[in-house]
Amino acid sequence: MQTNMRREIDEIPEAAARLLDGSADTLKAAGAALRAKDPAFLVTIARGSSDHAALFLKYAIELQAGRPVASLGPSLASIYGADLKLGGAAAIAISQSGKSPDIVAMAQSATRAGAVSIALTNTVPSPIAEACTHPLDILAGPELAVAATKSYVNSIVAGLAVLGEWTGDAALKRAVADLPNQFAKAVKLDWQDFAADLGEAESLYVLGRGPALAIASEAALKFKETSGMHAEAYSSAEVLHGPVALVGAKFPVLALAARDAAEASVVDSADGMSTKGAVVHVTSARAQKAKRLPFVETGHPITDALTLILPFYGFVEAWSRSRGLNPDAPASLKKVTETR
Repeated sequence: MQTNMRREIDEIPEAAARLLDGSADTLKAAGAALRAKDPAFLVTIARGSSDHAALFLKYAIELQAGRPVASLGPSLASIYGADLKLGGAAAIAISQSGKSPDIVAMAQSATRAGAVSIALTNTVPSPIAEACTHPLDILAGPELAVAATKSYVNSIVAGLAVLGEWTGDAALKRAVADLPNQFAKAVKLDWQDFAADLGEAESLYVLGRGPALAIASEAALKFKETSGMHAEAYSSAEVLHGPVALVGAKFPVLALAARDAAEASVVDSADGMSTKGAVVHVTSARAQKAKRLPFVETGHPITDALTLILPFYGFVEAWSRSRGLNPDAPASLKKVTETR
């Protein structure tokens, strides 16, 4: 029997196309607002998978627009009542349900402070949409599995579309428009060779760098959510500053490399850990010792990183079932988490 999670993974190409078509006007309006504001910096407001989407957008904005981006702790508003000076900033709040009280409170605070505030949400109307000056419906459609997949991807696609409109970067705009086609290829890739090497392992590392680090963070969370498996995400550089001490014989490592300036660094770390006896799989044809996983080459370094999450989602859904678990209903989790 096919799980809801698998159905939702397969729907990602269609969901992305629906977003780019159905929300085109609001995406352009948000981009125009950023262009008019010309913010000195941006802040993001999110938790969980949405925060990993925010991390991806942080790297994309810093690389494409040259503006620094910081993640705000929602408790600054909801618990501490702090008033931040955000008049010269823009804020991006991401929430699938649109109603987590702390996310809403921080978004309201940013808007009151004078920031151009953009809400990326799968639920309109919602409190988060009302809290922001530019609510964007990501149009992922109903998501029944507890673990977010298509809403995570569409949040990033929406953010990249806004970024393209803001900067006027023709190459990025073309790459974003082509994402439904690239997703259709990526969702068919098979990473099941990695399953054989996971064996009875109880822990693993997921590595990335730049935008791919955000994908690694999301992948590590999905291991925990769907399979009850301990996974930690690290920058392929940061892992060498201590955590690599745990890597020994048969320790599993998933290294996510995009076709960007960081690919060589990620591959070097992957090959280096392989020489220590670790079982390393990497999404790069440059690997000499680590095992290679298939990937889609999109022709743009930002979207290339995003496509890596689709074959991973397919892998982890199957991995969860192989362990006798139900990826649709992870233990102790519910679809909507409301924190204060």
